[in-house]
Amino acid sequence: MIKKENDVNGIKVLAFDVFGTVVDWHGSIAREVGAMQLRVDGDRFALAWRAGYVPAMQKVMSGELAWTRLDDLHRIILDKLLAEFKIKHLTETQKHDLNRIWHRLDAWTDTVQGLQRLKTAYTICTLSNGNLGLLTNLSKHAELPWDCILSAEIFRKYKPAPETYLGVAKVFDVYPDQVMLVAAHQSDLDAAHQCGLKTAYIERPLEYGPTQKKEIITHPDNTFHARDIMHLADLLGC
Repeated sequence: MIKKENDVNGIKVLAFDVFGTVVDWHGSIAREVGAMQLRVDGDRFALAWRAGYVPAMQKVMSGELAWTRLDDLHRIILDKLLAEFKIKHLTETQKHDLNRIWHRLDAWTDTVQGLQRLKTAYTICTLSNGNLGLLTNLSKHAELPWDCILSAEIFRKYKPAPETYLGVAKVFDVYPDQVMLVAAHQSDLDAAHQCGLKTAYIERPLEYGPTQKKEIITHPDNTFHARDIMHLADLLGC
C-alpha cells in the first residue's frame, strides 16, 4: 500500500460519532416522550436515559456482561427508568416501541447537507457504539447519506477500545492517520488521537438540551474545530 497525500492532511476517510454529533438524541427523545403523555418531564427522562449509557457499556467492557448490543443495553436502562419514574401502565409492545426511539432520532439541521458536501471528497462512515440495525434504521429515518455504516457490533468492542478506531483503517485499507474521527465528545477524540487518527471536534452546545450548558472544548491535539458539520465542510474545502 502506497500512502498518497492527495487530500487535506492526507485524510481519506471521515468516521463520525453519531449520538450527539450527527443526531439530536436529547431533543428527539424529549419531544417523543412528551407526545406520549407519560406525565413525566421529557427533558429529565432523556437525560436520565443517556446517563445510563456509559455505565451499561462499562459492564460489557469489564466482562461483567457478555457482548450486548446497544439496543439491549438501552432496554435494560429503560426498564430501570420506568420503575424510577413510576411508569407502570405500558404494555410490552409499548416498551419495545419506546426503546426503539433511538432508531428514529432526528438529525441536526446542518447534518445532511454537511455530509453531502463532505461525501464529494471523502469516504464518510459511522463509527458508533450503536448496533447495525439501530444505525441502519436511524440513517434511513434521518436520511443520512453514508458510504458505509460501521458499528462497535462489527468489532465486538465499544469505543473507546482501540480496536474500534483502528478497525476503520483496516476496513478501508488505509493508515490510521488517513482516518479522521468527527465527534462532539473530546474523550472520544482523545482515544482516537492516541490510536493515530486525526480528529475533528464539533461543538453541539445543545446536545443535552437548552437547560444543560455543555462545555465547548478547544483542544490542541484536534486537527480541526468546527461549529457544526457545514463548518467542517468549509474547513475541508468541500
